[in-house]
Amino acid sequence: MALLLVPGYMLDETLWNDMHDRLAPFGPLAHADLRHDSTLEAMARRALASAPPTFILIGFSLGGYVAREIVRQAPERVRALVLIATSTRPDSPALRQSKGAVAKAAPSVSFSGLSRTAIASSLHPRERNNAEMIERVRMMGVRLGGETFRRQSMLERPGDLHLLDQIRCPTLVVAAGHDRLRSLEESQELHAGIAGSECAVVEDSGHMIPLEAPQALLDVVVPWIERVGGTGGALDA
Repeated sequence: MALLLVPGYMLDETLWNDMHDRLAPFGPLAHADLRHDSTLEAMARRALASAPPTFILIGFSLGGYVAREIVRQAPERVRALVLIATSTRPDSPALRQSKGAVAKAAPSVSFSGLSRTAIASSLHPRERNNAEMIERVRMMGVRLGGETFRRQSMLERPGDLHLLDQIRCPTLVVAAGHDRLRSLEESQELHAGIAGSECAVVEDSGHMIPLEAPQALLDVVVPWIERVGGTGGALDA
């Protein structure tokens, strides 16, 4: 077995560092690279080109959109799917306009990551003064750079509610109880649209669940993987 991990907007593979030890026993951990492409389709193709032959797929936020495109492009390679703090809805026109304006104004050479205010607003209220966590997120953006910021900010995210019935693999949808970016209703839409899926809520977290509540997230994800994909489980039948 192997796992393919897909990060979110302006996040890199270090997003998953606090979860590595408990995920590693399920097999090699591969990471999707979202730095280079300007469409979901191209991001998915790049991820598939370097991914193991088959894998359990875990996508966070923007990575959930990419993960569903990976399933559409290569359903036979995805043994199970975990969608964390993501949505099936398209960006609103106002949000697209706002992101486009920010991207056009952003410097490509001296880019200093997402603003601390923007990062703090995505966190649980108790974490909004957590300078270490905010800096950790900001530095992911610094490593990715200004050109990646432009591409990801301009990325078209069309809604795919009408395509969810194409997902046939075991699927777990995970929401955060204090997510100001993606509502519980959005997770419930995913759950309702994917036949046979399961849904869980990590209550005491904001949007950045893999950083804010990694162990609580693992307490949901690990038993589910063991049940649907572990030795002797449904995926090995």
